[in-house]
Amino acid sequence: MDASAFATTFGAQLPPWVLTELADVPETLPTDEDRLRLTNRLAERNHREDTGGPFAALVVETETGRLVSAGVNLVLTSGLSSTHAEVVAISLAQTRLGAWDLGARGGPDLELVVNWRPCAMCYGAAMWSGVRRLVIPGEGPELEQLTGFDEGPMREDWAAQFEQRGIRVVSGVLRDEAVAVFRSYGERKDAVVYNARGSVTITS
Repeated sequence: MDASAFATTFGAQLPPWVLTELADVPETLPTDEDRLRLTNRLAERNHREDTGGPFAALVVETETGRLVSAGVNLVLTSGLSSTHAEVVAISLAQTRLGAWDLGARGGPDLELVVNWRPCAMCYGAAMWSGVRRLVIPGEGPELEQLTGFDEGPMREDWAAQFEQRGIRVVSGVLRDEAVAVFRSYGERKDAVVYNARGSVTITS
């Protein structure tokens, strides 16, 4: 077999606007509200820039609030269905720290901050990343109802499964602000919903 046509590498890169957006952000984000406020801000700009869906994530040192990485959804710009915001933020943190286990012994406890409950894919990615805490605005049908995205099947005890593995779940932080980002995406006339069974553009 001639394998010369096979792809042997893949990757994704943050768009330049993300670094511009972070330029005025302090080195540390002391509170959960500070962290979710930035996450919602990045999620809103991500879809306005047409670099991906209305999703963003951070990896943060829990105790100090030091920002380790920031990620946004890059499905549209990368052409890779796995480049959800959580995967991007986790991967960039692992790259920066040179460690596949973000919970390795001797390092600070790290957390993942996301602008909604992770989808079915990112649920697993977060669980196996090594983070010790997950901070979200909430869960529920609002995301799917307002945007048209399919978040996949999730266990009813999803949060308990995290807790059993030593990952604390904090929910209900700036929920209204997160929902407003999803609403603004759903109100776009050209919003692309990429659910892998034929992307659609919202026309309502």
